[in-house]
Amino acid sequence: MRKREPAVWPLEAPHSWDLSPREAVEVQRRLAPLVEDRKPEGELRFVAGLDAAFSRDGESSLAGAVLWDSRRRCVVEESTAVVPLQMPYIPGLLSFREIPGLLEALRGLSRKPDALMCDGQGVAHPRRFGLAAHLGVIAGVPTVGCAKSRLCGTHEEPDTERGARVPLMDGKERIGTVLRTRAGVKPLFVSVGHRIDLPSAEELVLRCSGGYRLPEPIRRAHQLVGRLKRGG
Repeated sequence: MRKREPAVWPLEAPHSWDLSPREAVEVQRRLAPLVEDRKPEGELRFVAGLDAAFSRDGESSLAGAVLWDSRRRCVVEESTAVVPLQMPYIPGLLSFREIPGLLEALRGLSRKPDALMCDGQGVAHPRRFGLAAHLGVIAGVPTVGCAKSRLCGTHEEPDTERGARVPLMDGKERIGTVLRTRAGVKPLFVSVGHRIDLPSAEELVLRCSGGYRLPEPIRRAHQLVGRLKRGG
């Protein structure tokens, strides 16, 4: 697939990926203040859903990006990437394992998305800089964290109907929303990644959701990565 010209969308990280765990934590602390929590401008029509997995030998990251047209509710484009892993699994540092591959998958899209939706945390992270926040700061577009499980914080259980939600709190600070996208199924953990506010993030997740727990951009990206891992 044709890659975007670097001058249009560079997607270059402001740091090396060859880091020790201690250095990676320092990167998170340095970049976390760059996250912008604000209402986005204009329609977020084209949403890139992102997901990653790992090769069976544990040597590579398998990444997928699916561009979803939220108005017409269809897939516009898909892109995959396989890149060598540079960091072992360490809780709280998942972005350093997954983002290099996700960036390469995004570079394979011929259209710059209006927003990114990640299977991971945004600011709902101990250092307020999860995968979605990290990727959003690099990409410079509205980014939503939409995780299947909680990394930190506490919450009540939302009601069972679709759209029910409760705050995700860390002490007195609200770090996200526990949002039920389908009646009677487990909720998702939505948080700000970058250049979006929490109400807009919630609305985008619901707008991109259909008959499944995961919103369509992430669900399609998960399927894409699954096919990549199986060699299909």
